[in-house]
Amino acid sequence: MKKTFLGIVAMICSLVSGGMLTSCKNNQDVPQQPKSIVILYENDVHCAIDDYAKLAGLRDAIRAADTAWVAVVSSGDYLQGGVVGSLSEGGYIIDIMRQVHYDAVTIGNHEFDYGGARMKELIPQLKAPVTCANFFDAGAATPFYAPYVICSYGDRRVAYIGVLAPETMLEESYSFYDEDDNMLYDLHTDEVPQLVQKAVDQARKEGAEYVVLLSHMGEKQPIIGPSSHELIAATRGIDVVLDGHTHSVVEHEEVTNLDGKPVLITQTGTQFANIGKMVISTDGKISTSLLATKDISYSNAAVQHTIDSVYQLLDEVTHRQLATCAFDLTINGADGKRLVRNGETNMADIVADAFRVKVQAQIGLCNGGGIRASIPAGIITYGDAINVQPFNNQMVKAEATGSIILTMLESCTASLPEEFGSFPQVSGLRFTAHQKSHTVTGVEVFDEATDTWQPIDPTQTYTIGTTDYCINDGMNGTLKSCSMVKLQGMYDGDTFADYLKTSLGGIVPDRYASPQGRITIVND
Repeated sequence: MKKTFLGIVAMICSLVSGGMLTSCKNNQDVPQQPKSIVILYENDVHCAIDDYAKLAGLRDAIRAADTAWVAVVSSGDYLQGGVVGSLSEGGYIIDIMRQVHYDAVTIGNHEFDYGGARMKELIPQLKAPVTCANFFDAGAATPFYAPYVICSYGDRRVAYIGVLAPETMLEESYSFYDEDDNMLYDLHTDEVPQLVQKAVDQARKEGAEYVVLLSHMGEKQPIIGPSSHELIAATRGIDVVLDGHTHSVVEHEEVTNLDGKPVLITQTGTQFANIGKMVISTDGKISTSLLATKDISYSNAAVQHTIDSVYQLLDEVTHRQLATCAFDLTINGADGKRLVRNGETNMADIVADAFRVKVQAQIGLCNGGGIRASIPAGIITYGDAINVQPFNNQMVKAEATGSIILTMLESCTASLPEEFGSFPQVSGLRFTAHQKSHTVTGVEVFDEATDTWQPIDPTQTYTIGTTDYCINDGMNGTLKSCSMVKLQGMYDGDTFADYLKTSLGGIVPDRYASPQGRITIVND
């Protein structure tokens, strides 16, 4: 079914050749009097396609008022995050975004989820200037995309510089290295500030009056490379940072740069919770604000038509009923906040069970960051299942010693109480994580033969049902030494879907109504 569906995608997606874009031209008429510049921005949309029409509609309304120049930009992570992305490997997202007519975009880590080659195939179809100062083909002397783009708004010029978090090379290493571990692409971890500074200096030399950094870095301390705040502190000449990657909601904040001058930084959250609005007034003052997307009434007809067409194509596949459930399956805690990356939820339990049962392993394992959506009580469709597991990771049966499993558990819970994408969600396994000592105790494996829980044996080998991502790239790299007994020929989303329909017989049992106590977290 997947290949047939992707064949449909191929027929509707037109391929265009792309090159290094270093400037863009705003198509509005030259004003008779000075105008402010309004830059609408988004980050980490993750396939929340409905609101692209609102973004374009808001742009149209500002343009029609004829009181300001207006632009639209993106700070990355648009190709992945839901069924509309995974079933088309990003193709439908590009079709929609192309209708928005962006002034500039950069790339995020999840643009690599379908492989670097697929990203390179898709991005030119945006027909928009693309910038990333630190993304290189391995060994290349110049970045693959333009280090900056300059757009003219009346008689003023704004430079956009893109930058991508170096930890992408770890999180999406399957795209950055081939099967022989040869590097394909490089984000120049140790040179990011220098590369950005070089782009700033060149853009200023070309006459850019303002410099806007489209940053997919985030303000939290990354595994490797600088955060967006650290990047600001190590550079000069940037006016505003439109940030992304960490899904933070930051209306406006100031961070001091290398010269001790304040630089504005902002981030919209994720999945169009907000649309950002940056204003450069006629006197040169800069401000940023966030507009709640749900409150925006404007819409662009052409973008909405494309969205409607995509839904029609998806409908036949995604609306197939798998099961019914009398309660919510959620990735959130009782307070409504996301918990799946630092605690157990009932959605995590059922996904981990699917991995264990369908692969026929002793233990089921998935990373919390790979469980992306909740499902409300009622009918569960195939589209719902793919939204939960949208990455198209391949299922594997692996073997690991108890010692390796213990190392993995301690490494992937060490960030508690903070969120971590590789937080382990498990089946057939239970443990206690200690937040202060960063240790794990009470680790037990369920023995089906005796119907009892047994202490894990560091010397014993256990089978694990998980994904190729968790083995090769996730879980802090702790499972790379595991042997993969068998590639299952199934994808994670389809595995979850089949578990709901076949293993559970189309009815989610009450044992999944709440978390089952597999993970205990104590503050000591």
